[in-house]
Amino acid sequence: KADAGLYTCDIGTDVAKSKVSVQEKPTEVTKQLEDKTSSAGQDISLSCELSKADVSIRWYKDGKAIRKSQKYDLQQEGTRATLIIRDSTLKDS
Repeated sequence: KADAGLYTCDIGTDVAKSKVSVQEKPTEVTKQLEDKTSSAGQDISLSCELSKADVSIRWYKDGKAIRKSQKYDLQQEGTRATLIIRDSTLKDS
């Protein structure tokens, strides 16, 4: 964004102008989630990598938003986002 602005090419008798705007690239998932199989009672950790750090993300299960709770731990460090499902049960499939 620092490169945005009005650029001119001045030859004394004439001037050419160009307005430059720089748009931020959208955040992308650079490493996908992997399928997991676990025994009941185990904690399950799912993580993905993003192209930018500290991006606001949301986790969902079957279309329903997941919130941080005793059951779910949501972590984000740099470009890695992690969901930990505590004490997994068959309902977590």
